[in-house]
Amino acid sequence: MITMDIAHPDIFEFVTIKQDLKKVTGANISVRLSDEFMIAVKDDKEFTLRFPIDAPNPKHTKNIKARELWNTIIKCAHNTAEPGLIFWDRQHHYSTSSVYPGFKNVSTNPCSEIAMQGGDSCRLMALNLYSFVDNPFTKEAKFNFKKFEEVVYYAQRLMDDLVDLELEAIEKILKKVESDPESDDIKSVEINTWKLLYETGKRGRRTGLGFTALADCLAALNIQFDSNEALYAVEQIMKTKLYSEFESSIDMSIERGKFDVFDQKYENQSEFIQMMKEAFPELAERMMKHGRRNISISTVAPTGTLSILTQTSSGIEPVFLLSYKRRKKVNPSDKNVKIDFVDPLGDAWQEFDVYHPKLKEWMNITGEKDIAKSPYYGSTAPEIDWIKRVKLQAIVQKYTTHSISSTINLPSDVSVEKVGEIYLESWKMGLKGITVYRDGSRTGVLLSNNNTDKKEPHVKRPKLLEAEVVRFQNKNEKWIAVVGILNNKPYEIFTGKAEDAFSLPNYVTKGWVIKITTEDENQRYDFQYMDKDGYKVIIEGLSRSFDKEYWNYAKLISGILRQGMSLPKVVELVESLNFYNDNINSWKYGVARALKKFIPDGTKADKVCPSCGDPEGLIYEEACLKCKSCGNTKCG
Repeated sequence: MITMDIAHPDIFEFVTIKQDLKKVTGANISVRLSDEFMIAVKDDKEFTLRFPIDAPNPKHTKNIKARELWNTIIKCAHNTAEPGLIFWDRQHHYSTSSVYPGFKNVSTNPCSEIAMQGGDSCRLMALNLYSFVDNPFTKEAKFNFKKFEEVVYYAQRLMDDLVDLELEAIEKILKKVESDPESDDIKSVEINTWKLLYETGKRGRRTGLGFTALADCLAALNIQFDSNEALYAVEQIMKTKLYSEFESSIDMSIERGKFDVFDQKYENQSEFIQMMKEAFPELAERMMKHGRRNISISTVAPTGTLSILTQTSSGIEPVFLLSYKRRKKVNPSDKNVKIDFVDPLGDAWQEFDVYHPKLKEWMNITGEKDIAKSPYYGSTAPEIDWIKRVKLQAIVQKYTTHSISSTINLPSDVSVEKVGEIYLESWKMGLKGITVYRDGSRTGVLLSNNNTDKKEPHVKRPKLLEAEVVRFQNKNEKWIAVVGILNNKPYEIFTGKAEDAFSLPNYVTKGWVIKITTEDENQRYDFQYMDKDGYKVIIEGLSRSFDKEYWNYAKLISGILRQGMSLPKVVELVESLNFYNDNINSWKYGVARALKKFIPDGTKADKVCPSCGDPEGLIYEEACLKCKSCGNTKCG
């Protein structure tokens, strides 16, 4: 996670850097927003950029309109889901650790669920909330609070044990480094780093006890995710979690000793502790008397991979979709690797269909197959009421010492203004941070299975475009086509007779079309593929590999594809073209044949069946036209 304070003079350059997703590819970025700035946004006032940021008399200052910077941040988040927002004053004041000298927050871990000082560790553990529901998806379903109390209590002890395991591991590492033959000058940085991690971990004993499967837990209780009933249920669960984990940490303080720097003076500066004194007075009084074992205790991490293992929803999030395609990044050089998609950055991914496991469990328990009757219906990420989603997070945040990894998923047509509204309300409700993701704003790991042929908005062609190689017979001739794919649809096509094209091994069925701008500002298209040994092979100049006349017509058809015309319409248009030259007529059928392979099975053709006359009967299936009424089939 890379963060920058909102007052930094370079903040405009920072918040816009990931509008080009090729510039920063190995990190998330977020902006640390102060209450001073948010109030200036709310009141439409000026705000002072300065450096050094915290200096009483900064060397550099510049007054700006707060809303001008705010609007830039919101537009960027709307475009690419970054930057995320961290409400930095809330992170500091509503914390049990940042109020201590030496533990003041400087940034967060990569998913932003733990803000901390430098030289500390992100120690995480998650409880599966679904597992605490007795008789899930039935009328007798209830949350087992007694079992939950016990598990939370002992989970916090395990978290503290994890600190000791880490300290033991660091001791072994230090011994190894100190015994290495290099001089102390060479080893000093590494030794000092490990010592810092050791001392910080020992002094604070920071833990991060969280949860996963909240959405499945609510569904199993037959509660709609964005309902008032859900808000009440979540608050009862979070109160129980706080009480048990703090009770455990206090007991460990008596048994094992409190964290080294525990001091009532600093505890009383924490807004979180003030909340505890009001909501849990006896627990807070006991803690002030005996101390606690861990400087900070709880968090809510994203638990993405963990939730795959547990077959549950992840973290605090609603179920993304009830069925979807999932992408897994793969190494193109691995043996027998299957590459279904290459993103604009050149990373290779494999796709596979997924159905939400607990939805299938609901079907098994109830015997129902109609998803509309399930407690998940209307509660997926794109469907829920975002304001209720923010309220739910605010409730969880109230009882959590660290912060929460959270993304509000929004439909693709959501407005920039709505994104700004969500961010502003999140600050008002006391969240420590939030990120929005607008569907389609960038390449994601999860994809909708919806194959409706809606017109896509114009997207700039990436330099590297995934492509499929299509070989086919056209009369007695062998033909080849290279079809560039963008957003799972044909975006451009290069085709001609195989004998006129470049030499390509028969096993090559996929590759990439690379758009190159030459030194003299001309453009060309190269083709790249992976050979059997995992090496990349580039063939330069697709334009010189096919007949020039075919090439020019292909440019015209590619232009139509890029404008979003439906694929069946493009095929019909190509087939209707009339040429006097037999070779060109043969070529147009080759183009149509290549494009038909990408029309989803079952797509209705806007034609009357030539055999039975049924105006509704013709559909595309396996690149052929078939009539559902009479069975007439035509390929070509």
